[in-house]
Amino acid sequence: MTTEAPPDIDATVKLLETGNYVSDRSLATALHLALQLKRPLFLEGEAGVGKTEIAKVLSETLNRPLVRLQCYEGLDVSSAVYEWNYSLQMVEIRLSEAVGDRDRDAIADNLFSEKFLIKRPLLQALEPSLDGPPILLIDELDRTDEPFEAYLLEVLSDFQITIPEIGTIAADEPPIVIITSNRTREIHDALKRRCFYYWIDYPDAERELAILEVKAPYAPADLSRQVVAFVQKLREMDLFKQPGVAETIDWAHALTQLDCMVLDPDTINNTLGTLLKYQDDIEKIRGSEASRILADIKGEMLMAGTV
Repeated sequence: MTTEAPPDIDATVKLLETGNYVSDRSLATALHLALQLKRPLFLEGEAGVGKTEIAKVLSETLNRPLVRLQCYEGLDVSSAVYEWNYSLQMVEIRLSEAVGDRDRDAIADNLFSEKFLIKRPLLQALEPSLDGPPILLIDELDRTDEPFEAYLLEVLSDFQITIPEIGTIAADEPPIVIITSNRTREIHDALKRRCFYYWIDYPDAERELAILEVKAPYAPADLSRQVVAFVQKLREMDLFKQPGVAETIDWAHALTQLDCMVLDPDTINNTLGTLLKYQDDIEKIRGSEASRILADIKGEMLMAGTV
């Protein structure tokens, strides 16, 4: 298994395929450029379309450690970058007092050394590794507040972090940075300018079927085609949350577990909670609407000669 970035777009497509990620060529192009030019890749799209999975696949196929920063409202420097081990510092102070050490400057220098530094994901990602720079996944950046987003500017521009008590810590070689956002809010232009950008949309039916063949290989072929067709129809409807690819895969696994060979109205009604995550959406589809969608896709498949 290689630790080197793929040399061209075809090799990038192959790399993703090795990690069981079915990509279109435009996404592979954006990823290839980000890897070669050592720029962060900013991925936006609806939840469940495969943004986070790209970082996991890169970690696996490039044999690099994955450092993940899961973002949330209120995320601050102490959780994302570093903090001092205050309890260990207090023990050190007590020990110094016990042995009669009164040199305050020496004690202070010792207390604020790397020995007492707790490294969080962003600082960990700047550390050298024998396998090469890690994959830094900054997941769901849109969940954080703007002050933290502003803090990231130094990290993404120069791949360095300034710790007042120690100084500036810079990466010998930049990590591979993947940033994801579900676009619950807009990310500031200053951060986007430091990244290459790509919007991951829902896949078309052909690519989604190819994804199922990889991620749910034990699902019967007819069932997979019906599942994809049903999900594609749902994405055309006015739902609170349209199902992502992750939900399609989960539904295929659930139906296979139930020994379902083809879709039928009762099975759809009983398993909608695997596919849809809001009760209003489930109530909207359950019953006559599910039967209508199923009848439509079976009619279309019959006309296309795929059943």
